Amino acid sequence: MPLITEPHQFNVGDLYVDLLGIVGQPLYLKCEGFNFAGSIKLKAAAEMVAAAERSGALGPDSVLVESSSGNLGVALSMILAGRGRRFECVTDSRCNPAAVRLMESYGAVVHLITEPGADGGFLTARLDHVRALCARDDRYVWLNQYANPDNWGAHYRTTGPEILKQFPDVEVLFVGAGTTGTLMGCARYIRDEQLPVKVIAVDAVGSVTFGLPPSRRLIPGLGTSTPPAIFDASFADEVVHVSEPDSIAMCRRLAGHGFLFGGSTGTVLAGALDWLSRNPMSGTGVLIAPDLGERYLDSIYDDGWLASNYETEGARG
Repeated sequence: MPLITEPHQFNVGDLYVDLLGIVGQPLYLKCEGFNFAGSIKLKAAAEMVAAAERSGALGPDSVLVESSSGNLGVALSMILAGRGRRFECVTDSRCNPAAVRLMESYGAVVHLITEPGADGGFLTARLDHVRALCARDDRYVWLNQYANPDNWGAHYRTTGPEILKQFPDVEVLFVGAGTTGTLMGCARYIRDEQLPVKVIAVDAVGSVTFGLPPSRRLIPGLGTSTPPAIFDASFADEVVHVSEPDSIAMCRRLAGHGFLFGGSTGTVLAGALDWLSRNPMSGTGVLIAPDLGERYLDSIYDDGWLASNYETEGARG
C-alpha cells in the first residue's frame, strides 16, 4: 500500500454510481467526494498551490487568500495547514456552516461577507474584499481560481482522462458550471484528444455565466454573478439551466435511494434528465458529482430551511 505523505495525494477518482435503476437512463455518476477534503476542489487547490510555489509567488511570509463558496476553501485550508502556511478564505452567508467550521478547524481565517455587491451578487462583494486585503498588505497572495489556468488544468490532467479511461465510449458528459474549472478542463481535454463526446454544461437558474439575467441563488457551488475569466462558452456543446427547487428535489430523490450528495450533483442530474428528454442517447452518459451531502444537512436536506426559502412544494421530492 502506498504511503500518504500529504492529504491531497489521496483521491478516489474512479468510483461511479450506476444510475440506471434510479432514473432509467444509462448514466454513471463520478463521485469526487471521497478524499480528505471531501470534494473535487482538492484537485484544483493542489494544482494551484503547487504552481504558485514553483513560480515563487508564495514566499515564506505569504498569506494566501481566496474567494470560495466553501469547498475550495476547505481544500486550501487542509493543504496549506499541511505546509505550515497561512490561509484566509473570503466567503459569504450562503456558505454551509459545516464548511466554515472545517476551514477554521484547519486554522484558516474566514471572512464572511453578508451583503451583496453593487450588481446584487455576493461574488462581486467577495472579490472586492479580496482585492482590498491584497491592496492593504503585500504579503497577501491571491490564487484567483476564476482566472487561474491551473484551475482547469487540474481537470485537464486528471478528471478528463479518468473518465475516458473508465468509459472510453462515453457519448455525453454532463458537467456543472461554477468557476467552470472542471467544465473547461474536461472539455479542453476532449477537444484536444478529438474525441466524439458531447459536453453538456449544467448551470443554475439565476447564474449569469451563459448570459442569462441574474436572480436569487441560495445553493453554493454552481452559478456565478460574474462570468469567470477562464470560461469559454465555445467548449460546451449545449447548456441546460436548472432551478434550485428542481436541484433540491433531485438531491432528495437520490437520498431516497441511499445516496446523499450535494446541491451541485442534484443540479447536474436534473439537467441531464432534462436534456435527455429531448435528446435520446444511444450510448452511455457520465455526470460529475463534486461532493457529498453531509455539508448540506442544514440546508437542502432540512425541511425548515426549505419552507423558509422556497414557496414550491416540488423541492421536497
